[in-house]
Amino acid sequence: MQAAYENFKKECKKFLLNAEECRIYDDYLRRFAYGIDASCYRYIPKLVLKPNNEEEVQKIILLSKKFNIPLTFRAAGTSLSGQACTNHVLVVCMKGWQRIEANENSLWCDCGVIASQANEALKKFGKKIGPDPATINNASIAGIFSNNSSGMCCGVKQNSYQTIKSVRVILNDGFILDTSDSENLKEFIQTHQKLVDELLSLRKEILEDKELCKEIERKFRIKNTTGYGLNTFIDFSDIKDLLNHIFIGAEGTLGFVSRVEYYAVEDFKFKACALLFYENLSLASLAIKTLSKNDALVSAAEIMDYACLKAMSHMQGLPQILQELKEGNCCILIQLEENQKELLKNNTAFITKELENIPTLFGINFSFDEQEQASWWKIRKGLLPISAANKRPKSTVITEDICFEIDNFARGIEGITKLFELYNFQGIIFGHALSGNVHFIITPLLDDAVEKENFAKFMDAMVNLVLTLKGSTKAEHGTGRMMAPFIEQEWGEKAYKINQRIKKIFDPQKLFNPDVILCEDPQIHIKNLKPSHQIEDYLEACMECGFCEKVCPSKNFTLTPRQRIAVHREIKRLQSLKEKSKEQEEELENLQKGYKYFVIDTCATCSMCSTLCPIEIDTAKIANSYYNNKASKKELFIAKTLSSHMDKTINLAKFGMSMLDFGSKILGQDRLERLSFKLNQKFNTPVILKTMPHKNSYTFKDKISNSYFEKNENSASVVYFSSCLNRAFSTNKRPIQEVFESLCLKANIKLIYPKNIEKMCCGKAFKHYTQKEPSLNPLHFALQELLLCSCNGDIAIVCDHSACSAEILDKLKDLKGFEKLKIYDMSVFVKEFILSKLDIKALDENIGIYSVCAAKKGGWADSLVELAQSCTKAKVYTHSGTYCCAFAGNKGFINPQFNQNALEDLKNHFKKLEVKKMYASSSTCELGLSVATDKNWEHIIYLLDEVSSAKTIENS
Repeated sequence: MQAAYENFKKECKKFLLNAEECRIYDDYLRRFAYGIDASCYRYIPKLVLKPNNEEEVQKIILLSKKFNIPLTFRAAGTSLSGQACTNHVLVVCMKGWQRIEANENSLWCDCGVIASQANEALKKFGKKIGPDPATINNASIAGIFSNNSSGMCCGVKQNSYQTIKSVRVILNDGFILDTSDSENLKEFIQTHQKLVDELLSLRKEILEDKELCKEIERKFRIKNTTGYGLNTFIDFSDIKDLLNHIFIGAEGTLGFVSRVEYYAVEDFKFKACALLFYENLSLASLAIKTLSKNDALVSAAEIMDYACLKAMSHMQGLPQILQELKEGNCCILIQLEENQKELLKNNTAFITKELENIPTLFGINFSFDEQEQASWWKIRKGLLPISAANKRPKSTVITEDICFEIDNFARGIEGITKLFELYNFQGIIFGHALSGNVHFIITPLLDDAVEKENFAKFMDAMVNLVLTLKGSTKAEHGTGRMMAPFIEQEWGEKAYKINQRIKKIFDPQKLFNPDVILCEDPQIHIKNLKPSHQIEDYLEACMECGFCEKVCPSKNFTLTPRQRIAVHREIKRLQSLKEKSKEQEEELENLQKGYKYFVIDTCATCSMCSTLCPIEIDTAKIANSYYNNKASKKELFIAKTLSSHMDKTINLAKFGMSMLDFGSKILGQDRLERLSFKLNQKFNTPVILKTMPHKNSYTFKDKISNSYFEKNENSASVVYFSSCLNRAFSTNKRPIQEVFESLCLKANIKLIYPKNIEKMCCGKAFKHYTQKEPSLNPLHFALQELLLCSCNGDIAIVCDHSACSAEILDKLKDLKGFEKLKIYDMSVFVKEFILSKLDIKALDENIGIYSVCAAKKGGWADSLVELAQSCTKAKVYTHSGTYCCAFAGNKGFINPQFNQNALEDLKNHFKKLEVKKMYASSSTCELGLSVATDKNWEHIIYLLDEVSSAKTIENS
């Protein structure tokens, strides 16, 4: 078998490996990292492949067939039942699979498109896709389709099964089947007559068995993703419809889903939500029955038990009444939606009246506030990782997904609660109550033999309970490995054999995702469960859900945040073993060998991951702690010397820039850049980019005020804390200090420079040392100066580099004595205090902007957009899919490939647009953006100054 893998790998390298990129991974660290998904299982693939197009997938499938090598296809890896992991070959299809085409009736998407991006494309038509899982901001279209994921609102009315228009699939012989193309369909029927005949014959057999048809109809009235979609055979007769639907919920076991086309559904303009609190689940169940009878008006009803509410009681955006809840209380989050506000109000009044006889704890109060609603839904959608954060140390998160008929909903929840008690698990219960869909979480210690046995018994008992109540053992998370052993028990021998025949028709060699849906091992669901090991508190709660990955700039370069945490945890686990096998010794050695590059050096430490993590885990802390722990006495001494003599440090940096300019004149800019890249590859020295800034010759000598306490009562004032970077360098011949002075002059705002501005720094440049040696952080000195020159916080303070602004604002949260300081990023200050005081002669040309990660995290990204919109009559373009440029201070000089990889999509986006003027708000980021787009980027205030003049009396 090993020889077959080697030959398979050799053939794959011919098209996945070249001088520019490697898209085939066989090193242990990346195989381990990519083996991670959101489920409770741990499988390490023998090989990871990342094809970019259908032709490459065809080759992989044909090679798989030739060498008898099993394949598992994956996109985002947010599946929960073990269907996206493998110990064979993992084929990851995200990068390169991002095309979307939408119209008012439908849209098609490549398999790697995130569902929220699909909705963004439909937004202008007032439409959305039907499925709306909690992972909609992270899950891929192909994953949602292949799991038949539904979610909060869609139930069984708007899931993939009901809204599919066409599908494009690569079959086991490499044939690309496209059901949207009639000619392709004809060709398929001609070349695959045997397959077509077998499908139609199977349908005929099913229809002739009236008892089986009746059972299929009953089971699919509620959510059901256990096994294949047998309802396909009784709902459709046309071969196109059969093919469209049979791949839904097949979890990649029948072929590779390359593209999906959905009919769009209405995205109503107005929504109303209410949090209904009940004394117990019995009363809540009565409310659910009432709501389900009115499901034409109610789009969602999400139930959360007391344990859920307790887990999220500390989250921002939830009402204070959560603190008043008692054991046994529960909550239902309901949503109504309409296109007419008055009709929505009438509907909420009707539902309120329908529910009024069922006593609530705090009454029925609907919110029409979008922001409040969004905060509630954000927490509900993040409930799985939020609840998992409270797991016991060293425990494994197990999440299950079952469904009951509404009449049995209360009995089902009561039964699950009793099973918790019987097998000694502290579980939590939540779910899509309107559909009778229950999710629950338990966290067993699988290293403990008793708890592991209890988990196995619990699963058996749960299946018996669900089937006794005529429910589904899988509602929307897919069968995966978790429920594979129970399909025959749920469906019976006859239907189980039909499942086996479906698999054989499409995948006779059983090479597509083996052990998923159908498995001969009755214990597969309790094997290869993730081992757990307690790590640092700030990382321990990670359950590897993958919510963080979308915003990570290194996701297509090295690792993602959850992968970094998983590698970090595994190293700690292996190190803790008192006795290691030879294999474990080798695994540890391989993980440690690649740790610094993959986990530390290629983490941008932007902390964007924390913005999407429901429990705000900041993976950047791994790298920051590493650097601090590894800092030597010599490095600390140098850092302290530089930080306590910032004026001399800046002068040294200016001298360096002068030398670079001199070298550029002697050698030529292109030659100097090429030489620096060669040295970088050999010695890891900084590169010299074509867009390198110049020495900033601006002097503060005549601008610094001798008295901070003289305030001009007739004009506003502002303290200007110019960052050390912008004092040393300038990306424009005109220093940014002059530009801001010009704007303040036009707006009649008195500008004050701190007396010791040349010695001030926010401390961000020293973050690799300040944890270990806090005294070397120059921020405290800077804040004392700002307190003095702002008249104890009476005068606003502005910083001209968004990364520095964010650093100051972040550190101020934990520092006492500086609460009165009013710090603004320059883009925010200019928008709020200067823009209205200017006359603008707007340009008639398109503007490109990029809101840097610091602005996104800080919540002022819109300031840049508003400033740009004020400066042009034409369009303002941005790229919403780039969350961080990964220049990351000095990393853009040390590892320029990282920066350019992070900006690849932005580069391609702006290449298609007619945009010449580009603006951001951080000079270092602007360097990388300039290289990527081959256009000059600079601070947004350069544009504003260009188009503005002082407001005349007539216009004021």
